[in-house]
Amino acid sequence: MVTKQIRELEVTKAKIVALEKSIAKRLRKELSSLHDKYGFGSLNEFISALKGASGGGSRRKSSQGNPARKAKRAKRSVITDATRASVKKLVESGKTGSQIAKALGISLPSVQNIKKALGLVKARS
Repeated sequence: MVTKQIRELEVTKAKIVALEKSIAKRLRKELSSLHDKYGFGSLNEFISALKGASGGGSRRKSSQGNPARKAKRAKRSVITDATRASVKKLVESGKTGSQIAKALGISLPSVQNIKKALGLVKARS
């Protein structure tokens, strides 16, 4: 009885393999004639049209080639002696670091670095 089931299993596996081959053959045939169905002269023309419609090849290429997707970096500020003097004056007048950064058009970390360099910050206890 078990040997009969094993034989049935082998026959069924053989049918599956034959069916898979048949499907693969039909799929290749359908895909290779797809360009005709949509009015393209060759498979390469069809592929080019698909790539153009999807924005190019892979996502990695399209995002790197698209300037709108690239992150814009802020322009680096030049810290001059006048900037340092302005930071010192604003700190002494009671302005916060973010207020100073906004007023001078520099980043908050730059303000903090200038305050540290000028000795205007208290050491942690």
